[in-house]
Amino acid sequence: MIRILHVSASTREASSRSRMAADMVLARLRESHPSLDIVERDLATRPPPHLDAGFVEATVLPPVAHTERHAHSLALSETLIRELELADLVLISTPMHNFTVPSALKAWVDHVVRPYRTFQLSPGGKIGLLRARPVLVISACGGGFLDDIPGETCRKTGQQRDFLSSYLRYVLAIIGLTQVRVLRLEHQNAPGAGDITDEINSWADQVLDQLEL
Repeated sequence: MIRILHVSASTREASSRSRMAADMVLARLRESHPSLDIVERDLATRPPPHLDAGFVEATVLPPVAHTERHAHSLALSETLIRELELADLVLISTPMHNFTVPSALKAWVDHVVRPYRTFQLSPGGKIGLLRARPVLVISACGGGFLDDIPGETCRKTGQQRDFLSSYLRYVLAIIGLTQVRVLRLEHQNAPGAGDITDEINSWADQVLDQLEL
């Protein structure tokens, strides 16, 4: 059975463009994989806490030095990492906040990008410890951008900078998730923002057939 981890970050629920897009992509995946197992990690309804002193202390120590207190501080992190480890594909749907990820998604990243657990340190830099698997990122943005996304079909539609796409690609690669594809839905706050179905289906046609699940 193929398992998908869907990490959603929008607080807008039914009116969320990123959630609508994710639902369309999941529906397309169900067509080709009817027995799909989808694990929902909703960061809007269950936001992970930002890191505290206990968490930071535990992460800088090797596991052999952990006490029961350290294990307690890392309990949620272990749950979130385990969800990643068990997934064959990760789908992240999120709005863009101030040109980057929302704080709840940043907190999730901070819990899953952990030394000794999802990456190891070496003289040459960090080495990812998770097996490679596809990651699909759908971001809903209010305006347009001048940035290209390497490997994606984008065009200059505005003057804003996109730090979300490059950040997620870089930080996920640190833990071994290098197969990241990004769909950036732009101008979603514009008056009369249109139906996103054609844009979603066009991207899905390009990306989903290339997945090795």
